[in-house]
Amino acid sequence: MSKHDLVIVGGGPAGLSAAYEAYKEGIRDIVIIERDSFLGGILNQCIHNGFGLHRFKEELTGPEYASRYIDMVKTTSAIIKSDSMVLHVTDNKEVHYVNKDEGYQIIEAKAVILAMGCRERTRGAISIPGTRASGVFTAGACQKYVNMDGYLVGKRIVILGSGDIGLIMARRMTLEGCKVLAVVELMPYSNGLNRNVVQCLNDFNIPLYLSHTVTDLIGKNRVEKVIVSKVDENRKPIKGTEMEFECDTLLLSVGLIPENELSKEAGVELDRRTNGPVVYENMETSIPGIFACGNVLHVHDLVDNVSLEASKAGKSAAKYILSKKELSNDYINLVNGNEVSYTCPQKIRKDNVDDVIEVFFRVRSVMKNKRILVKSNGEVISKVMRLHLAPGEMESVKITKEQLSTCSDTIEISVEED
Repeated sequence: MSKHDLVIVGGGPAGLSAAYEAYKEGIRDIVIIERDSFLGGILNQCIHNGFGLHRFKEELTGPEYASRYIDMVKTTSAIIKSDSMVLHVTDNKEVHYVNKDEGYQIIEAKAVILAMGCRERTRGAISIPGTRASGVFTAGACQKYVNMDGYLVGKRIVILGSGDIGLIMARRMTLEGCKVLAVVELMPYSNGLNRNVVQCLNDFNIPLYLSHTVTDLIGKNRVEKVIVSKVDENRKPIKGTEMEFECDTLLLSVGLIPENELSKEAGVELDRRTNGPVVYENMETSIPGIFACGNVLHVHDLVDNVSLEASKAGKSAAKYILSKKELSNDYINLVNGNEVSYTCPQKIRKDNVDDVIEVFFRVRSVMKNKRILVKSNGEVISKVMRLHLAPGEMESVKITKEQLSTCSDTIEISVEED
């Protein structure tokens, strides 16, 4: 068994940002464990631009954004263990991993940062009816095949789900000469960023069918056609509304699942709304010394926000290691008010807030001209106006230390009429 100050599980944008920030805060003994052969995570297959506008004030592609952080981490003393799979993380901060060179290894860490990212929902997770024909891919898998491996997965394509990866792949496949027949969305609104709807669908005249879903998949060996039906307010297919699309490929962009098997095994408290860990204001989980950030915590829409959140986790882990003391359990619970589906963080220790805490959240539906209210004891302590709100776009509100001092044991964030 070896000993190290900080172990980071995952070498994607969250893990890299956390490592760099921890190093800046004085931690020199850092180990990053990455299961892939190279650092950067999902960014390596995202060859489209739009990354880094907030973090670097430039418009970068995914690989360019990843390269910035990889170069930054290379200036530190962090040890990189690629092609290494973490098998267990324990509640006393032991990290078990395996690779072909070292075999089975155990690290005893002073602090651990969980940055494992997320995975896509598959056909089995949403139970699409029909035959077991080939030609059904997740949008992310298609992205890897086309952008990294050079394989074209099909020629006539229907996409189920309007998440950002699905929207981006609609444009990508069109640029490769394929015919994208439709993007089909179960909800009455798109789950992707509005800019992606405009740039990836509208600019290429690709139809978006809201409140629709795939109700049958037909094909003996390869997909031959899919049946799409309109759904009612309860998301149930309406008979007589079927549309038939002759295609050879169905891409699924139906949501992401944070990779929290290691978190569960360690005994970290999870939030059923985010499927990620419950965290305090400093990204610390329910287990002292174990922190979480990035898509393993909650699914982000912008990688710039992932880096911001991970920087906080790295800084907090460094503070934990250097101070060698645990914080008090006296905290304020954040609760979801009207039209708010979740918040992150879920708990705030007001004694551990320097000047201001930024709370991220998502809303339940598309809304315009609404006011975000922060309440405690029934009193409004903060309010801010928003012209547009949508579930696909993360929102945030800042609460100052002075405002926190007036709060009781709960804070409610809600969306109300102006």
